[in-house]
Amino acid sequence: MKHYGKFYIGGEWVDPVQSRTVELINPATEETFATAALGSEDDVDRAVTAAKKALPGFSATSKQERIALFERIVEVVEARQEQIMAGITRELGAPCSMKEQVRGTMTVFRTAIALLKDYSFETRLGNAILRREPIGVVGLITAWNWPVQSLAIKLASALGAGNTVVLKPSEFTPSSAIHLAEALHEAGVPPGVFNLVNGDGPTVGNAICRHPGIAMVSMTGSTKSGILVAEAAAKTVKRVCQELGGKSANLILPDADLAGAARSSVARGFANTSQSCHAPTRILVHKDQKDAFVKLLAEETGKLRVGDPMDPATTMGPVVNKSQFERVQRYIESAIGEGATLVCGGPGRPHGMTQGYFVQPTIFSDVTPDMTIAREEIFGPVLAVLTYADEDEAVALANGTPFGLGAYVFSGDNKKGRAVCERLQAGRVFYNGDPGDLSAPMGGYKQSGNGREVGVFGLEEYCEVKAIFGFQEPVAAL
Repeated sequence: MKHYGKFYIGGEWVDPVQSRTVELINPATEETFATAALGSEDDVDRAVTAAKKALPGFSATSKQERIALFERIVEVVEARQEQIMAGITRELGAPCSMKEQVRGTMTVFRTAIALLKDYSFETRLGNAILRREPIGVVGLITAWNWPVQSLAIKLASALGAGNTVVLKPSEFTPSSAIHLAEALHEAGVPPGVFNLVNGDGPTVGNAICRHPGIAMVSMTGSTKSGILVAEAAAKTVKRVCQELGGKSANLILPDADLAGAARSSVARGFANTSQSCHAPTRILVHKDQKDAFVKLLAEETGKLRVGDPMDPATTMGPVVNKSQFERVQRYIESAIGEGATLVCGGPGRPHGMTQGYFVQPTIFSDVTPDMTIAREEIFGPVLAVLTYADEDEAVALANGTPFGLGAYVFSGDNKKGRAVCERLQAGRVFYNGDPGDLSAPMGGYKQSGNGREVGVFGLEEYCEVKAIFGFQEPVAAL
């Protein structure tokens, strides 16, 4: 059995200070396929020391040098994408056909390359020179649902700004991060610029948040975890950037193409087994169109193929682990108990499956705003259909949760659709199924986080701003 027993610190694969391990379970088979070392506070301290040592040299590199590094990273990840995707499928259960799990990583770095080519870290404002400088050593805490792309999003911005990093990936998907670390090493990331310590949140995550040598923490995860991160980081007055939970509303306006909206809602709502913070799991449809739209949703859902994620024909795999499986089952049972109408799916595994953490793609209609599945993030394949009487009620329902990460609008009238998009309290709003753009900012309103990721907004999260007065010469082309 494979054992991922080392951490990547200072450009080398090193043994952990203490001997603690976690079993890695294949969610499709419920079998242990590997073990991984869990780090400690001492391992984090070693990683921070390495990152601090590398910071002066790397922060002084030019844009051209960072661009060249990113170009090598893209080249190596592209050559290793099959290996990286196989690791994601094995530990997360994402279908092997879901190539965007890895291709998105390359897109992130390509986008960062294009940004850096045109970006200036030094500008002038009135009689001041404004400099954006690296914030320092950055702690990255990433989630399991997009284990490589989520890491790349943070890493491209952090390194693009000239920082050095210490990464803690999720303990549920450590091998994916290890595969990416191997790619970064091959690409020639200088020693100490990128450091990897596997471990759990209470130990390694907490140590990163509290460490006085870390200037910033960027975290993706649940809102509950985000609160703990902010509390731990507050004692050293760190900058904290967080992408947290979501309960994205999906507004189907009366003049929308219902068939097209249903196709998009099912495709995006159940993608990655609905284990995505932006998943449009809360569908709002006009009360007079509910029956027709629910029928379309059920028909589209019937086309999904749930099964072995190693099979290229599979479109939906299992949820990540037993705990998540049981969590989703509780939400399904709560919806039934609270009076929602089960349209398709329901409790238990899909018909004929006796093992694996597979959940039936499930849709409930007649959901009311006070029901649990309308208020809480499930992170599993359960869609809730609510109805509204008019546009104002639809917007109120959409904005009526503590979350504000993403939102979706479908309409046949662009003027009306744009007006509704502007009324929604969400960091990203997708109109008529548009896929979005990784150069545009990503982040949330309300309890869905603070700060923004990707593009220029993401890059500047990892910078300090300095104003220099008394010099009249032109700014440097940095």
